[in-house]
Amino acid sequence: MKNKSIIKDFLDGISAGLLIIIGCSVYLACENKYVGAVLFSIALLCICIKGYNLYTGKIGFMKENCNKNGFSTLFLGLLGNAVATIIFGYLVSVALPVLKERAVILFQNKTTQGLWQTLIRGLFCGVLMYLAVSIYRDGKSIVGILFAIPVFILSGFEHSIADLGYFAISNCVSFEAFLFIIVVILGNSIGSLILPLLKINNSPKESENAKS
Repeated sequence: MKNKSIIKDFLDGISAGLLIIIGCSVYLACENKYVGAVLFSIALLCICIKGYNLYTGKIGFMKENCNKNGFSTLFLGLLGNAVATIIFGYLVSVALPVLKERAVILFQNKTTQGLWQTLIRGLFCGVLMYLAVSIYRDGKSIVGILFAIPVFILSGFEHSIADLGYFAISNCVSFEAFLFIIVVILGNSIGSLILPLLKINNSPKESENAKS
């Protein structure tokens, strides 16, 4: 049973990574960045509906899943996300060279920013990712997804799995790229946990008083 759970978490991570690559591809394909940002939302929308394992969609809920199984699911999701974006991103670069050219430009622009800038951009993206997923989980509403995704893209915030996808499509492999992704993952993780941790000391009574 445990092995089945490990395999499922990893495969769900693969599925989520594949959908992120589709989101990256449509964004790169759109001449209008506003249209591309909105269409990218299809990736997270499908991930939430299907229940796939996306690291940036799970990390914000570790306060309630802070156990061995929770960390295992998170790690396997991240691993699956990385494997999928690298493999499918490369396939996109082969099939659609024009997207590869655009991804190279995107890669160059991203890796010229400072690491502190990257961390902060990742942090704000993490906040929006947590809101998008939590709004969907709480009320099965897609409103958070449809607004949060375009907002983080158009604001220039960094999403670790999407960035890994763009780098894979560009075929750019370097220590610089690896360090960039690590910093974005850290930023996404911190940002996703900010709002949940701000509620950590709220008792049910305090929450009820806040609403009234």
